[in-house]
Amino acid sequence: MIAMVIAVFALYAVPNLYGEDPAVQISAKRDAVVDTALLDRVNSVLTDAQVTAKSVVLEDNRILVRLSDNDTQLKAREAIAIALGKNYVTAINLAAATPDWLKGLGGTPMKLGLDLRGGVHFLMEVDMASAIAARLEEFDSTFKTSLREEGIRYRRVVQNSDSLSIQFREQEVLDSAQFYLRNNYPDWTFEDTGSLTIRARMTEQKLAETRQYAINQNITIMRNRVNQLGVAEPVIQRQGQDRIVVQLPGIQDTARAKEILNATATIQLHMVDQENDPITAANGRVPAGSVLIPDDNGVPTLLKKRVMLKGNHIVDANAGVDEYGRPQVSIVLDSEGGSKMSKGTKKNVGKPMATVFIEYEALEEKTPDGKVKFEEIKRVISVATIQTQLGSRFRITGLDTPAEARNLALLLRAGALIAPIQIVEERTVGPSLGQQNIDQGMNAILLGFALVLFFMLVYYRGFGLVANVALTANLILIVGIMSLIPGATLTLPGMAGIVLTVGMAVDANVLIFERIREELKEGRSPQQAIHYGYDSAFSTILDANITTLIAALILFAVGTGPIKGFAITLMIGIITSMFTAIIVTRAIVNSVWGGKRISKLPI
Repeated sequence: MIAMVIAVFALYAVPNLYGEDPAVQISAKRDAVVDTALLDRVNSVLTDAQVTAKSVVLEDNRILVRLSDNDTQLKAREAIAIALGKNYVTAINLAAATPDWLKGLGGTPMKLGLDLRGGVHFLMEVDMASAIAARLEEFDSTFKTSLREEGIRYRRVVQNSDSLSIQFREQEVLDSAQFYLRNNYPDWTFEDTGSLTIRARMTEQKLAETRQYAINQNITIMRNRVNQLGVAEPVIQRQGQDRIVVQLPGIQDTARAKEILNATATIQLHMVDQENDPITAANGRVPAGSVLIPDDNGVPTLLKKRVMLKGNHIVDANAGVDEYGRPQVSIVLDSEGGSKMSKGTKKNVGKPMATVFIEYEALEEKTPDGKVKFEEIKRVISVATIQTQLGSRFRITGLDTPAEARNLALLLRAGALIAPIQIVEERTVGPSLGQQNIDQGMNAILLGFALVLFFMLVYYRGFGLVANVALTANLILIVGIMSLIPGATLTLPGMAGIVLTVGMAVDANVLIFERIREELKEGRSPQQAIHYGYDSAFSTILDANITTLIAALILFAVGTGPIKGFAITLMIGIITSMFTAIIVTRAIVNSVWGGKRISKLPI
């Protein structure tokens, strides 16, 4: 049993010996296709750019180009990105060089943190202008509703870049509206600009709060998205006024990470305009209260401009299939969203309702102050007839593939970004401590391990050799378990945890062996000394390891980043050292010296 356990974990530790290749990963956006034609095109681009690849393969609906070094990787990424354009996600990656037979058994190398191996670094910029525009759009509807409920008749409300213009027909009505709005919305200023118009602006404090909220909310949503990607120990933090730094150590699928992190997705529900002709609207005569939005096939759909429900009310979203086996996304709303949905569908039973998917794509041009410009893209993903009054739970159907349903559910569940966000810098990050320091650290660990093995062998002779076998098995078990845990990342503090557990394993063997020596001095036979030595030392070893395990659990619960990395390896090491220092060594000792007529022990 012991041999089988060690052999299994040794098998899963072997992939760490093969290392990783710098790679470029190409995956498709929503309307693009990854096929053999694209594979040939990528090979052609690499040939034209004079880049020699180790391999170019098509697998799992993506193309992976393996390269020999980081410089070639960056050159290949740039050439491919320019050639394929914005329809494809081209991302740098580190691909495991594990043989296919090991991959088939589920073997993968242990992931290393940014401080050991480096990783992927994204610098993302939040479009604050869109955040303010979204806030203005929200209050556009709020002001209209408030004025209607107060019985104040307005002509129209026009949204500007930094303000709202509320127009009236009579000065007396304008004065009433200004008095009412000033008393009910203290975070806004309302100025009579003449021409029977009030200009509504957010105060400087309100603008600052809006910007702060946009950054904080986007950071929270980024964390949610990274968590769903399964990345361990990510770094997500604010930088400056409108930028966010995202570092992903040990990630395997950076193309998907780039697509998910960069996406700004939400939905809106609109009633379909059945009173006007969509063909007439498509020719340029769109009715005042309607909007023309294309579907997936580019066919324009005429919808009511008024939004029934926005995606910020979504609490949960899960992909699945409907009763006909077609992809769908089941959505759960918060109480306010459920109330709006109930009111909106109650009076529209039997009428068609459209689900509009909204995302932003970065343009090549920039604003005068150097910011990235975004293009808002809307498309109708489903039109369904409202069969009954809906509440806080409903579903979106009409999706093309299960993968599209899963991606949409992930984005909606993780949250719609408050403002568009764009990756303005992407790079692989080298180990923060420098390769030389890391090599010296590894040499110190190996030297310390070798000295411990030498001491045990000299001081405890035959029993020291048994302890050395157990120590080696302990290291193999730790590496194998770390390689098997999804998302686990080894950091420099994690390496310290491994060294500490090696010391603890030796400490356990020292306690056992010294107790055996004491029993022999008291005149017990070798067999009795072995039995009493292991039994007497067990409770002491167990107590010491349990208290250390409790401390490690607390570190993992309250710590972040490097502290969690240390706690994880420490917990794994405690468990494996208990197994190797007690069970493995006793099995070897019993098989070599147990049940035999011997007069002394080599200890």
